[in-house]
Formats: sequence, structure tokens, C-alpha cells
Amino acid sequence: MSPTSSPTAGASLSAARRSRELTEAVGGPLVDVLVVGLGATGAGVALDAAARGLSVVAVDAHDLAFGTSRWSSKLIHGGLRYLASAQLDVAHESAVERGVLMERTAPHLVHAQPFVLPLTPLVSRGQAALAWAGFRAGDTLRLAARTARATLPAPRRLSSVETRHLAPALRSDRLRGGLLSWDGRLTDDARLVTALARTAAARGARVLTRVRALELTASGARVRDELTGEEGVVRARAVVNASGVWAGDLVEGIRIRPSRGTHLVLRSDRLGPLPAGLHVPVPGETNRFVLVLPQGDGRVYVGLTDEPVEGDVPDVPSVPETDVGFLLDVLGSVLDVPVRREDVVGAFAGLRPLLDTTPADRPGAGPRTADVSRRHAVLTSSEGVITVVGGKLTTYRRMAEDAVDAAVAARRLGAGPSPTAGLPLVGAAAPHVLAGLRAPRRLVRRYGTEALAVQALADGDARLGERVLPDHPVTGAELLWAVRHEGALDEADLLDRRTRIGLVPQDRAEALEAVRDLVGRTTAGRD
Repeated sequence: MSPTSSPTAGASLSAARRSRELTEAVGGPLVDVLVVGLGATGAGVALDAAARGLSVVAVDAHDLAFGTSRWSSKLIHGGLRYLASAQLDVAHESAVERGVLMERTAPHLVHAQPFVLPLTPLVSRGQAALAWAGFRAGDTLRLAARTARATLPAPRRLSSVETRHLAPALRSDRLRGGLLSWDGRLTDDARLVTALARTAAARGARVLTRVRALELTASGARVRDELTGEEGVVRARAVVNASGVWAGDLVEGIRIRPSRGTHLVLRSDRLGPLPAGLHVPVPGETNRFVLVLPQGDGRVYVGLTDEPVEGDVPDVPSVPETDVGFLLDVLGSVLDVPVRREDVVGAFAGLRPLLDTTPADRPGAGPRTADVSRRHAVLTSSEGVITVVGGKLTTYRRMAEDAVDAAVAARRLGAGPSPTAGLPLVGAAAPHVLAGLRAPRRLVRRYGTEALAVQALADGDARLGERVLPDHPVTGAELLWAVRHEGALDEADLLDRRTRIGLVPQDRAEALEAVRDLVGRTTAGRD
């Protein structure tokens, strides 16, 4: 895609488009594929099917990326963790999909992230040797996946001086040095989902948020418009259930074993400059780390735990104080100045939809969720509904491809193989093109080639060029763009998913009035 100051043709999602396409879909002609769920996997399914020339309707009871896909660590993993547990196929698949995102489909959204593993007294020389062997094995995975060295640099050993330079907040006492490694990192996971949905829309998919699937059958679904309460039926040749941790609520026989990953949000000035992220070993564990992830927006994320979740699945998971204490304790084991509970300005938890493969009479009786396989599964119910579950954010594209392959085979749909491994998402371009755009680098990393169009809004109205909050980089132009082109319907969509202002409750409260005013003016047609 060449640089432009206009939105990508056909990719604009808006309230008006939603209303029009919902009217066309409910009670309308039979479509090839109905997708339920608009997280990364569901949006990926919608794009894969539409890219094969199939007619698609995709619905979600809430917003784009409302569930697990906005609560990730924002990392695109190369599969190192799966090597350690001998899941070689999963590790290779992860490395391949990481390369696809970084070099072909989303180089504007996924970048190389350096990480330092500090060799403190808590890390034995045996553990350090094991970690180093793992990083070298990870680089072999990169090579096997044919990802260029220019995309992901090689791991290397660091002196104590180099380690402190990359992570000045580390305690220097008895620091033996560090290990530097690289992995893929998303600018924002919710932005990836938005890009997927908009790219699917550009290919003709009807992307409908605030539409709840009440009942699924092999021939469609009964749905309800959550804005009006009106119900109707969407008819489809194939139905794909991609609703993540809620998949079992819609299809009998699907058992999900949710695993909670928790992240704390700190102000960047609390830890000082962080040119690299940190891998902080969890004491007593050989292959488990707490990650420190600088975000570039005045915040740092610290996560994650991996704990099983029992009972009903909430819309928005809460963060237990036990997780907060655990993360602070591990972080404090390596820092010069410990982080206190009052320094935590926000926290979030995400639930991974792991497939429960334990016997039906002993649900949840298997290994701890940290050890459950991240392999995905495509299952067809006795009713004929196809469910895709498991996996992880990194491999969403492969999950989507496998789900559409299953739908094509089961329903004998007229479609060829998936083209999505080489299909750029909205805003994508080669690195040299992105580097040459005359727009702020922060916007390019969030919008790619469309950064020019976002900046044009700010250039045309001084109010839109102003920050929503003094200490956060998001401007009014970005909010207006989200309403006009990214399907944001209300303040929560803007604060909690199109931007991440809402991750800090204090920031959310301070920004709410300005955001509400902009939504009101846009709805009234005054902007």
C-alpha cells in the first residue's frame, strides 16, 4: 500500500456502516461464513474467509478486542517457551507466524523488542547456562522460520556495565552481567485486532459489534442487537465459533480451562529509563519469568502470572491482590529501589482459552495451566458448528486458516487456499516506506501508512492536535479517527480499546469528559 492521506478504501468501520450492514445481514440472504467473536482469532477468521472470496458476517456481543485479545503481554513470541517443554511443532509454528507478522503482514505494528535477563545472585550459573542455551535455540528457531537477522538480532552476553546501561534500575550489587535476547512486540494488541477487522471489511466482510449470538446452529444464528434489543436470524452455510473463553457457552461439549495472566501498570518515571525490557526469573522456577515491558507512552507493564481460573468467566477479569503481591515481590528481587503497592497505578488480567483435554468425569484435573499445551484445536460439533479454540495471539492467523479450511471442507464452499500469509493489513508497508513517512513516529507505529491521514486531522484543527491528557500522547485526532474509521461507538471503545488510556483508572476519569464531548459532537455531525 502506498502512503496516502486518506483511509484505506473500504476499510472504514463506523456506526452508520454497522447499522446498514446489520440490516442487510439479519433476515437477509444466505452468507458463506458466519463468525462469532471478534478477538484476534475471530477477526482473523473473518479476514481469511473474505480474502478467499467468501461472503462473511462477523459478530461480537461487545466491541473489537473486548476479551482476551486486549489483555495480552503485547508480545509476539517466537516459541522459545514451547521448546523447553518439547512442543517442537508449536515452537516452530510460533516462530513462523512471528516472521509473517514482522516482515509481511504487520511490520508497522510488530517490532523487535530487546530483553535483558540480569544475572543476579538469585540466578545460578547453571540457570544462566540453561537460559543462554535457550536463547541460542530461539535464534535457531528464527533461522528455521526464515526470519531475517535484520528483523531479529542475535542474542549475546552482556557485561555488568552494559546490563546497567540497558536497565539502570537494576541493583548493581553482585550483578554478574546479563543475557540480551530479542522477540517480537506489538505496539498494541487491540490495534492488531482493529487492523484485522478493517482489512476484512475492505474485502467485503460485514463486521458487526454489539451483536450477541444467542443460539448457534450449523445453518446460522439467532442474534440480538445489543443497542436496540431487536432479535433476528443470520443464515450461513458455515458457522465458526471463535468466542474464546466463552466458546463453551455457545456449543455443547467444548470445555475451556481458562488461565489468568496478570499485568501491573506503573508510571515510567518510577523505574527510570528502560531501553530494553527485562526477563526477571521467578525464584524456584527454571523456565518462568516476570516480564517488564516499557510501552513508550509513559507507562511500564509488569507481568505475568499463569494461574487457573475456576467458576464463571466474567466479561472483564479482576486482578487478585495475591497476583499483585507476587509480581511486586519478583520485581523487587532485582531492583535497586523496590516498587511499592502505591506505585501500581493500574492492573489488568486476561484469560487464555486453553482447551481442557482431561477426562470429562475429571474436568480441570490435569496439569497446572502453565503446563497446558498452547496447541490450538478446530472442533466440529454434532450440530455442525466449527469451534476454534486454544492457541495464542501469535498464531491467530494459522488458527484462522485452519478454521476456514475446516469450514470449506465441511460445507464444500467454493474457495481456494488461504492467502493471508502474504496479505498486508491496513496500514502495512515495507520498513523503508514507513521510515520515510512525514508523520510522527508514534503515529506510524500505531497506524502505519494511515498516520498521514490521522496527522491531517490534527493539522486541520488545532483542537484535535492537542493531547487528551497532559501526560499521555493520545490526541483528539486519534479519537476522531477511531470514531470515523475504526468502529468505535462510545467512550469505552475509545478509552479502553482504540487507546489504552483506560488502563489507569485515574487517567480514564480525567479523560472521560473530553472523550464524551468528542463522541457527542461527532454523533451530532459537528466534526
